[in-house]
Amino acid sequence: MRKKFVVLILLILMVCSCQKTEFMSEYFDKNKINGTVIISSLNTGKEYIYNSERSEQRFLPASTFKVLNTLIALQENIVADEYDIVNWDGQDKGLKEWNKDQCIATALPESCVWFYQELARRVGLEKYNKYLTKLGYGNEKTGKMVDTFWLEGDLRISTREQIDFLKNVYNETYSFDERNYRILKEAMIVDDTPEYVLRSKTGWALRANPQIGWYIGYIETSDDVWFFACNLDIIDKSYSKYRKEIVYNALEELKIIK
Repeated sequence: MRKKFVVLILLILMVCSCQKTEFMSEYFDKNKINGTVIISSLNTGKEYIYNSERSEQRFLPASTFKVLNTLIALQENIVADEYDIVNWDGQDKGLKEWNKDQCIATALPESCVWFYQELARRVGLEKYNKYLTKLGYGNEKTGKMVDTFWLEGDLRISTREQIDFLKNVYNETYSFDERNYRILKEAMIVDDTPEYVLRSKTGWALRANPQIGWYIGYIETSDDVWFFACNLDIIDKSYSKYRKEIVYNALEELKIIK
């Protein structure tokens, strides 16, 4: 009788083990998404990862590079502050929101490509190469085109490296002025609620094959800071919505937000 009871318990444990799903796997499988996401705690170091193998692979950063680009432009006095205007040349830039004069306060939230390309031309490849090497950003390569190296050039970064980069930005460990960190962090806010503040940046490498989507950032709650980075293949335009959706579903699954 006792032997049968032990066998029954073992069977129950095996069934429970089989039913246990990997973090976010049901969501990725249901929506047929090839991607990865990392959610990482500042205080405890605990991490939740879907597709750890892909999280170590490097891809074009696309507009997530605007986070670092903002800090570099401010540090090099390419723009004086978040309200320093760069004039629109009057040519259609592809989106209504981009067809106007821009500054960091407008261009970062709207992910205005032409604005940051103009800043890049003013910074120059030599300084970018020095910053990328000093900070250990991704593969530290720009290539020859100063205004497209993060969009279709040689620069690559992994989801894991995005998390490490964000932690250094949050902790202000890089040698940028405190004022410049403050400007960046203010411009990155997308959700400001009584329960949390969420800062983030999207990215979409349109010229990659397959196209690559990003959503990176961090969320400050009353008792912790959680960093996130999501990367996925965008096989058609409808998949762009999953960049943010994956992260918000992950934060809800972990009960970081409700």
